[in-house]
Amino acid sequence: MPFLTTLHGRLDLPGLPELARIFPDAPFVSISDDQRRPLPEACWAGTVYHGLPPDLLKASFEPGGYLAFLGRLAPEKGPEIAIRIALESGIPLKIAAKIPRGERRYFKERLEPLIDGQRIQLIGEVDEAKKQEFLAGAAALLFPIDWPEPFGLVMIEAMACGTPVVAFRQGSVAEVIEHEVSGIIAEDEADAVQAVRHLGGFDRHRVRDAFDRRFTVATMARKYLDLYRGLCMTSSIADHAEQPAPRA
Repeated sequence: MPFLTTLHGRLDLPGLPELARIFPDAPFVSISDDQRRPLPEACWAGTVYHGLPPDLLKASFEPGGYLAFLGRLAPEKGPEIAIRIALESGIPLKIAAKIPRGERRYFKERLEPLIDGQRIQLIGEVDEAKKQEFLAGAAALLFPIDWPEPFGLVMIEAMACGTPVVAFRQGSVAEVIEHEVSGIIAEDEADAVQAVRHLGGFDRHRVRDAFDRRFTVATMARKYLDLYRGLCMTSSIADHAEQPAPRA
């Protein structure tokens, strides 16, 4: 029976190279091309980006009034860097996140002293309804990650709201964000500060169009169907080739 396995997390983990060697013909799907880098020996059938229902999040085409950070408050997600970018640029930052149990010390020592309730606000977790308002009201989403992000769903959630993304060139970022169309790919903090100071030049209609063009559930499903059809066809040809020749 033909099958596919989609790997959703980071692949630089113990055990995965052994898995790829034990099952060399098992086809895998990546959620970004960059995700594959630690596991080049796997049998990659294709890359399928995540998709969202087009009506899940509605776009706002008005300029936002603050910068947004949405994600885990962990060093690799870059909340401390986001705070520095906001302070340097002079634009308020709203942080929507929970404090993970394992990161409470990091929060207390590195983040909490910087959260003043005015320039830097922690608003806590947001549900789907509040996420819409939070992202749509932002001038930009900050995504200053310091790890090999496999995909980064929050980037396309922001795009669906018409909100550009300012992100560091790590992991999948360069595949998800079209530079100067759906966001800015910054090389460092100084570059990110300059980007957020010039957000007025962004056409939020183009940001939403980039989402509609590349990251809807219909696009995701279509790409999976193409992969399934290819697998079934390959399996059918192989089965036919293995049939014994008819006797004369």
